[in-house]
Amino acid sequence: MPSCNAILLAPQLPATEAVTIISKRVNAPHTPAEPTPDLQPEIAHLLLLDIVGYSKLLVEEEVKVVQELAEIVRTTECFRNAARNGKLIRVPMGDGMALAFFSSPEEPARCALEISRALQNHPRIQLRMGIHSGPVNRIVDVNEKTNVAGSGINVAQRVLDCGDAGHILLSAHIVEDLAEVGHWRAYLHDLGACEVKHGLRLHLFNLYKDDLGNPQVPEKLRRRRRKETSDVFRPVISTRRTKMFVIVVLLGSAVALLIGSLLLSHRAPLSGVAPVNSAKTGAWASIPEKSIAVLPFQNLSDQKENIYFAEGVQDEILTGLAKVADLKVISRTSTLQYKSSTSRDLREIAKALGVVHVLEGTVQRAGGRVRVNAQLIDARTDSQVWAERYDRDIADVFAIESELAAKIVAQLQAKISPNEKAAIEQKPTADLTAHDLYIRAKTLITTAVFSTPQAESLFEAVRLLNQAIERDPAFALAYYQLAHTHDLLYFTGIDHTPAQLAMADEAIQSLTRLLPNSGEAHLALAKHLYWGYLDYDRARNQLSLAQKSLPNEPWAFVLAGYIDRRQGRWDESTKNLERAIELDPQNPAVLDQLAGSYRYLRRYADVERVYDRAIAITPKDAALRAARAEVELNWHADPRPLISTIEAFVTQDSSEAKHLAWVWLRGTLCKRDFDGARRSLAALPNDGCYDDSIPFPRAWCEGVVAQFRDDKAAAHAAFNSVHAEAAKMLTEQPDYPEGLCVLGMADAALGHKEDAIREGRRAVELMPVSKDAIRGPLLIQYLAVIYAWTGEKDLAFEQLSLVARIPSHLSYGHLRLHPYWDPLRGDPRFEKVVASLATK
Repeated sequence: MPSCNAILLAPQLPATEAVTIISKRVNAPHTPAEPTPDLQPEIAHLLLLDIVGYSKLLVEEEVKVVQELAEIVRTTECFRNAARNGKLIRVPMGDGMALAFFSSPEEPARCALEISRALQNHPRIQLRMGIHSGPVNRIVDVNEKTNVAGSGINVAQRVLDCGDAGHILLSAHIVEDLAEVGHWRAYLHDLGACEVKHGLRLHLFNLYKDDLGNPQVPEKLRRRRRKETSDVFRPVISTRRTKMFVIVVLLGSAVALLIGSLLLSHRAPLSGVAPVNSAKTGAWASIPEKSIAVLPFQNLSDQKENIYFAEGVQDEILTGLAKVADLKVISRTSTLQYKSSTSRDLREIAKALGVVHVLEGTVQRAGGRVRVNAQLIDARTDSQVWAERYDRDIADVFAIESELAAKIVAQLQAKISPNEKAAIEQKPTADLTAHDLYIRAKTLITTAVFSTPQAESLFEAVRLLNQAIERDPAFALAYYQLAHTHDLLYFTGIDHTPAQLAMADEAIQSLTRLLPNSGEAHLALAKHLYWGYLDYDRARNQLSLAQKSLPNEPWAFVLAGYIDRRQGRWDESTKNLERAIELDPQNPAVLDQLAGSYRYLRRYADVERVYDRAIAITPKDAALRAARAEVELNWHADPRPLISTIEAFVTQDSSEAKHLAWVWLRGTLCKRDFDGARRSLAALPNDGCYDDSIPFPRAWCEGVVAQFRDDKAAAHAAFNSVHAEAAKMLTEQPDYPEGLCVLGMADAALGHKEDAIREGRRAVELMPVSKDAIRGPLLIQYLAVIYAWTGEKDLAFEQLSLVARIPSHLSYGHLRLHPYWDPLRGDPRFEKVVASLATK
């Protein structure tokens, strides 16, 4: 249980005064518990509440919703009476709470109905409730505050976990007591058993009456009823009345089935009428029949470290299926978000992912054995197509994964070539520890975007992959991920050094030696040629070879989209990115790239649409929300939404500041809010303020802020530091265009006119628009700034007019507001360029 606050033991007072005192005591953060020994167990009648969809709420909405719920609960008659009589304990639980009553088992049920009725006036609060009677202990927790623990709380939590929004679920234990009170019987509806953690089963009842509660069977029970009934389970509770009910239901079902079969056997078909399968029409009609998503397998092992083992099982099954060209297989990146879901609506998941079939399962590892359960679901009808269970030696786990993949291919009646069959049967490694390290690294690489510290995640992935390779030097897929990571570190400028490029090259050579002519080798080489050398033609050739054996690999289409975009083929780029999204629909990183393409094209309505879709996937991602808010700055020259969005996140979680500092600084400079600029600068990481791939060091931002605050001495010192860093960067790479751009900007700021212009021009020569349609225009944009800062206005307008006419980073808001362009303001030519970028 989470840490709780004081016990609600209000004295005998009028109801309104009791509520007032309770509200002061319950959440008093500095009120220690009485230093008394823990009490003996006592029976509590427990009501647990949980807000459904809490994690999807906006940051500013979360606190408000929790406060509204607390007020609703505090004003219920049951709560007030129990608190007034000193018979209530309330425990905050993050996005819900636990109420422990000590007088009557009717109290939590009545309170639940009161809350359900009050929530009719608060439709945005989607609540589920669980009720149970059981033993609890009043204990003193690590914060020296009073808390409760015990099996009663644990079982109540399991009851709650089985419900969906609106449900009031009860354990059979408390129902046995309530059934003694006649009027409750009409409102208690038997749901049967629900499997919870560790294979335990709870017998549950659903409480609803009139328009209170939720009469639908919870999704978790619907899913569990599809599973094989032969698994051994340990019942948590059992009463004679419940057992007799189950026997009667089973006998009744058998009779009904017999009668139904007799009726069906005598039913004559309607002549001339073809049966219609409604599941294959409507929303499902456009989804390929042979499509599947492999959801994360649930880890049933006792040891938490086995979570990567369970992820590895899912990953290998998915990897095998993805080799089959006749199937549409969703990327692991898009299925990762369903990893921790306790109640998965498979129909909605399938629709979101664009598939007809879903594979889910469990993995249990104990000693030298492994048990894998898997079931294939047709999401259109929410019915089980096939299920399989394996209980084998741990060394056979890769064979299990291959067999599962092969059986699924057969179930979906997909065509499979000999090469595809061989690829499915190929073991990645014989070392399970190496495979765990590989899966951990792969997850880090996948999630190293947005608010995650990208550099730290990628370097940690390299460390884990090197450990995996040390254990198994023949682990080809580990080399594939290692090459990917080294190339990514190089291309993004995190470590743009020849040594980093050489490490990527070495990893690819090892991969090619182990898996010659494989899809992975071709794809790794394509990335390397693109990211490392901007060799588009050879990279594209390798991509076409990779796609033949990796038909469901989103990266092949993502990379094709990148190459098209760099070469200025914007329509082709968009189509390839959209194809990647079909295979990886819940990947916000790919959606961010598509939004970026629209941003370069200045199609801001499309930018908003794509960002809204990405935010719906990860609603709490600070970087995504900041990017969405920045659209208003670029489109309408309004920096306020960007700044307010960032400040809200930083207020909620100060650790987000360093991830948002650069875009925050841009916003504050455009608003001419130099106090805000100092705050964002203070949060800026030491590794600098990259503009796309241009590696401006941190001192650059310090110099810009000092310059526009008219602190000449501080600005001069900062720009001197930038000059030294850029010169050092160019010592090893004299023809590094982005490095020359940084050096040119520093020289322009320091008044070194000739050097600045020479360096800026050289950067543009090395990276023309014809070679890179993204970085080329950005370097032209900075050359225009260099000309403006060195007094060459005619040349500045020449470059500025050019970049305003083509897809680029340059926006109406940036040009109108950013201090970079102050030397040009007031000139009619400048106002003309600004107006050309304004919304038509």
